Amino acid sequence: MNNVNPVPADPAAVLRMIQGSKAAAAAGRTGEADQLLARAAQLSPGHPAVLNELGLRMMQRGEPARARELFQRATQADSGHPVLWSNLASSLQALKLPGEALEAIERALTLEPRYLPALLQKGALLEQRGDPRNAARIYRNAVAVLPPDGKAPETVQEALDHARQLIAADDAALAQAIEERLEPIRARHGAGSSRRVTRCLDLLTGRRTRFDSRPTFMFFPEMPAVEFFDRGEFAWLDAIEAGADEIRAELTSVLATDREGLEPYIVYPETEPLDQWKELNRSRRWSAYFLWNQSVPQAEHLARCPRTAQLLKGAPQCDVAGRGPTAFFSILDANTRIPPHTGITNTRLTVHLPLIVPPGCGFRVGSETREWVPGKAWVFDDTIEHEAWNLSDTPRAILIFDIWNPFLSELERDQVRAMTEVVGSYYGAAPAGPG
Repeated sequence: MNNVNPVPADPAAVLRMIQGSKAAAAAGRTGEADQLLARAAQLSPGHPAVLNELGLRMMQRGEPARARELFQRATQADSGHPVLWSNLASSLQALKLPGEALEAIERALTLEPRYLPALLQKGALLEQRGDPRNAARIYRNAVAVLPPDGKAPETVQEALDHARQLIAADDAALAQAIEERLEPIRARHGAGSSRRVTRCLDLLTGRRTRFDSRPTFMFFPEMPAVEFFDRGEFAWLDAIEAGADEIRAELTSVLATDREGLEPYIVYPETEPLDQWKELNRSRRWSAYFLWNQSVPQAEHLARCPRTAQLLKGAPQCDVAGRGPTAFFSILDANTRIPPHTGITNTRLTVHLPLIVPPGCGFRVGSETREWVPGKAWVFDDTIEHEAWNLSDTPRAILIFDIWNPFLSELERDQVRAMTEVVGSYYGAAPAGPG
């Protein structure tokens, strides 16, 4: 009589069978899926992947006690995989054993603190215990580990949607609690501005997203990153706003008599890897009628718009050879969007004076969105991500020009001007970038 030693199962073959079983189950071929899984179990009954898959099948069939046994055997066979501990926790939760479930979840997170399913499980468990505040803290960790596009596997999407809802509710409750504490403090200090505190609170409680200055050319350090500046900081804007009707009249004349002077605002070589500008590059859907272009006065255009030119001389425009001042009428066609982008340097700010604004137009800088009001200007830092849109059936027109950032000293301006001009002469061109 011959003794035949059993041949050890090929681990790779076992895993292929499990993957085949999963694929068959996903395609609705239940019989084939069960046969493949049974074959894998015959070949390697103690394999952790086999035990895990059998446990999942038991959970699907509403048998959490049998699933727990299989998951426990899987974690004993291989204690180093967070998915096994997470699945064990699911069976324990189904058996209403929250203490043991939390222990299994903590084992999973010890192995991988960013393991999304376990984070969602822990948040749900804290909710069940009547602790929504700490559940929200864990859910924030779960959202934070998502990839940049925010996408998650379908298997956790429902739990993730619930997590976001609880986070939003917790943010609102926290904001209310803080507002109640701040109210007497504000009353005690009188009518002083709390704008920065309000924005800080909005960031703290999720009502606002933080956007930083990200210039494409020159970043000047230790400058405040302000989305929209306080209008009251720019007294010289009073005269420009007061002349808005005259400026609009000159623009209207230009549109009627000198449309040839309009040119595409975005003009990049076709070889530039700038996908965001693909639709608008060299397109008149976003066109400009320049009065000054990269420091060069456009004599014919200025002659057609003498009042606009005169009013602009009262602004602290950037004066950098080959770069500034730049001032132009910006025409955005109907049903056109300017994609999110950033400007070249935070040493300057951008001014918009709305002139012709149909309904359906808007503008976002960072986390703040505004609608243009004809004749009412604003100042913003264009190195913070911003975008614009015209969803109407008619063009939108505004006056755009650049000014020095008021946080620069006179000495700093002179040195920034020199550095920028050296870069231009060194490479034989001005720094590239919109605006």
